[in-house]
Amino acid sequence: MRWLFWILFILGLAIGVSLLAGANSGYVLIKTPTYRLETSLNFLIVAISLSFVCLHLALRLFQYTRKLPATVRAYKEGLRKKAGHQALIQSLHAFVEGRYELAQNTASKALELGEDAGLTALIAAKAAHKLKNKIRRDYFLSEAERLAPEASIARLLTQSEMLIDDQQYQLALTVLQRVTQIEPHYQPALSLELKIQTRLKNWERVLTILNLLEKTDVLEMLKIKEFRLQAHQALIKRYAHDASGLNAYWKKLTDEDRFNERLVMTAVPLFIEAGAQTEAARILEMNLTKNWSSALLRLLGNCITSDPSKQLQQAEFWLMNHQHDADLLETLGKFCVHLKLWGKAESYYEASLSIEASAARHLALAKLLEKKGQMTAANQHYRASTNFHTELH
Repeated sequence: MRWLFWILFILGLAIGVSLLAGANSGYVLIKTPTYRLETSLNFLIVAISLSFVCLHLALRLFQYTRKLPATVRAYKEGLRKKAGHQALIQSLHAFVEGRYELAQNTASKALELGEDAGLTALIAAKAAHKLKNKIRRDYFLSEAERLAPEASIARLLTQSEMLIDDQQYQLALTVLQRVTQIEPHYQPALSLELKIQTRLKNWERVLTILNLLEKTDVLEMLKIKEFRLQAHQALIKRYAHDASGLNAYWKKLTDEDRFNERLVMTAVPLFIEAGAQTEAARILEMNLTKNWSSALLRLLGNCITSDPSKQLQQAEFWLMNHQHDADLLETLGKFCVHLKLWGKAESYYEASLSIEASAARHLALAKLLEKKGQMTAANQHYRASTNFHTELH
């Protein structure tokens, strides 16, 4: 519809100009001492208009010619940027698809075409690393440092990840220290350092990093707790045969950690080996009061303090709420054996066997019966213990 409007407008304008020119009978006289020029006014108007148009076109052509080299350069630059961008996109697609050879080649091409050096060089380095081509990897890392010094954090993090893959942990820590100098407590750098320190078993530093990461959302709380448990377990084991050091470290733990079954299962045997039976029993009793556990009960049965009567009273108090717990009954039997309450011990062992038989319980009852001189019954339980082992195998 618009083109029809313009056609009608141009036709109307042409008709109007022709009618106006036909009605104009004026003329123009140009006289010089030598020449005399006389022409119609209409012709002069047309001539001036055409002259203006030609002059305008000539000036535009001159301007275009003068800017032509810059225009050509800009056009070529545009083509180069477009090709570089396409190569970068292709390298990203190839990398995530696992086609590392293509990713390396296209990223290298994008780097040559001047596309973002900080990104293209790192993509090429990562692809070369996946291909286990360390020479090319190191070349691209050096290019990233040379061409994009402002993107040092990305380059250093990438380099440290590669060194971790190569198990060059000390060198990776050195690289991460440079990141820390640029930006202290940088979360991705802390996450990488956590991985390194865990593998190097530097558990004190692991705990420090976890305290820093706990204030952020970089790691899930469950992962932080798992790493913290591993660190505490490893540090607790360092105090084997050192009752005072072990006790001091245990007291430094939070209430949540002191009531964690895994830590208790790690620490209590060490307390027992170090001769701190009373402290071991206290830890177990506190945990059992809060969280009932068969594994902790079995440990408690091997932990006889200087006051076994008190232990027996505590265990019999628990029996009021856990009458059918075979592990508790077995533990009660062990306490009674230590107190030489042979009759009660036998009844507790038999009760535990009636609920859940095991080779250890048959063996414990057999030894008790042997002490009492009941050899026939003892031999029956010895055979039951042996048969139980045979059935398991």
